[in-house]
Amino acid sequence: MGGKFGGLVRGVMAGNGLGQDKTNGKSKWGTLLAPLIPYFLGNGGNTKGAVAPWGSRDTQNTCPYTQYPNTGVVRNYDFTVSRGMIAPDGYLRDVLLVNGAYPGPLIEANWGDIIQVTVHNNITGPEEGTALHWHGFLQKGTPWEDGAPAITQCPISPGKTYTYRFEASLYGSSWYHSHYSAQYSGGVLGPIIVHGPTKLAYDIDIGPVMLSDWYHKSYFDIIAKMLAPGGDPKVFSDNNLINGKGTFDCSTKDAGDNTPCTDNAGIAKFKFTTGKTHRLRLVNSGSEGVQRFSIDGHTMTVFANDFVPIEAYDTKVVTLGVGQRADVLVKANVGKTGSVFWVRSELTSCSPAKKPLALGAVYYDKDTGATPTTTAWDVPDPGTCANDDLALTKPLYKMALPKPSFTKTFDIETFVNASDVSLWKFDGVSFRGDYNSPTLLLAKAGNLTFPEIWNVKNLGSNTSVRIIVENKTPASHPIHLHGHNFYVLHEGDGAWDGTSIVNANNPMRRDVQMVRGNGHLVIQFDSNNPGVWPFHCHIAWHASGGFFSQLVVQPDKIRSLNFPSSSAQLCRDWALFTKTTVPDQIDSGL
Repeated sequence: MGGKFGGLVRGVMAGNGLGQDKTNGKSKWGTLLAPLIPYFLGNGGNTKGAVAPWGSRDTQNTCPYTQYPNTGVVRNYDFTVSRGMIAPDGYLRDVLLVNGAYPGPLIEANWGDIIQVTVHNNITGPEEGTALHWHGFLQKGTPWEDGAPAITQCPISPGKTYTYRFEASLYGSSWYHSHYSAQYSGGVLGPIIVHGPTKLAYDIDIGPVMLSDWYHKSYFDIIAKMLAPGGDPKVFSDNNLINGKGTFDCSTKDAGDNTPCTDNAGIAKFKFTTGKTHRLRLVNSGSEGVQRFSIDGHTMTVFANDFVPIEAYDTKVVTLGVGQRADVLVKANVGKTGSVFWVRSELTSCSPAKKPLALGAVYYDKDTGATPTTTAWDVPDPGTCANDDLALTKPLYKMALPKPSFTKTFDIETFVNASDVSLWKFDGVSFRGDYNSPTLLLAKAGNLTFPEIWNVKNLGSNTSVRIIVENKTPASHPIHLHGHNFYVLHEGDGAWDGTSIVNANNPMRRDVQMVRGNGHLVIQFDSNNPGVWPFHCHIAWHASGGFFSQLVVQPDKIRSLNFPSSSAQLCRDWALFTKTTVPDQIDSGL
């Protein structure tokens, strides 16, 4: 690795060949101009030491699912989704941007606030629908705001606008992204921070650190090739980015590729203050790859996974599948003023990648422009693509596992259809949605009979549902459930033994968990949130290939929910748009 890595270092630090507007549009993430994050949103100024809006609620004694605050404060955001041309790693490509930025603008709120986001679809040349999903938000009482087209809404039509409004009933770090086809792979994503209580003290909140594999082809072209007769379901990323920034060796472009390309486009930079403790909000916002994040010489203290505060533990490497988050603390006690260290995020060996290593730099007190000479931790990739041992991850707010009222097994399989197209099956079905007929709206009308290809599971009035995921494929998968934090009972190689549960008196809870290749994952959730909730692999290409299902929870109570008229208007607009324009739905739709 030495010679190859040495060349990479020289290229990375040779100077920034492109300005921030050329690499990331209007985004400041990955630069020292990115704002530091306050302890919570107050009336301006430093809120450290001020009375928090959540009062005496804390991480250990307050049930986050039933005792969250209601501040009455509405946080308003206005987003425009449109096309643009940027070069995050120096390779110029057509992208989709939120407010002209990649990554997109930060959504920030306090625990118990209302978040309201008006989304304008300005995608042209060609036109596309869109919809934004607010990852990890429970959407209690507002399932139509979940942002999954064909499931909870019709897409936002080109030229139209929709306003999402939902509670910040959980707190921590997350992200938003398009859920229309694999559109977010083209750039429609950004960070979310909901301020809430913490058990551990820190001095400085560095903010989001978004880790994304990156592709030089458009998501549409990738899917068209993947889902063509005889296509290869394995998609290789071209690069790996930290906060939307990286470098690419333009001499390695494919023969005949005349795309403008600039070496040394620039890497992500961070600043530590000597002696202070810093909070970093790690997010895997990629399309496929499992990330292993580290900072040379620095130990990280993990204190939250997804939206769940946990008993803190120290680690040198944090492993995140797509959609997963980790809040970590890092103390700047390794160097001195002027020191500089490599920040690394490397795609694991089971992630198809042409250039797996992303580099950034953290400077002590000031950006000296110096090249780091630090060495990576000697923590080899275990090759399992699994998360940290479940025995390590114990929620601070303890919840014992209830007895399940219903148990079901979901098998993960691949197959080749009659057209010689490689697809995925989840519980025996390869999903394909209908943008014009969202399942939730049909359930609201009392229609609970759906086409098989929609892969709908009606859970009825069950109160606690256990799902055993059996992976019959050699690939690992980040399994995500909308609308819930599920209990993680067990994961490992082969089949589950049917009895083993890790920390049964207080199992880990989160909204995404990795299942190993040819392994198993056992989860359980309290099915008390009426709605229709996607349950799927968060690898964009796998979801496009049919690895997707939807769970109808408490259907009788869905009918009593008060849907806004804007929900039906979305579908009227989409019906009018599709009357004259046939969307090229080349994949599952999600």
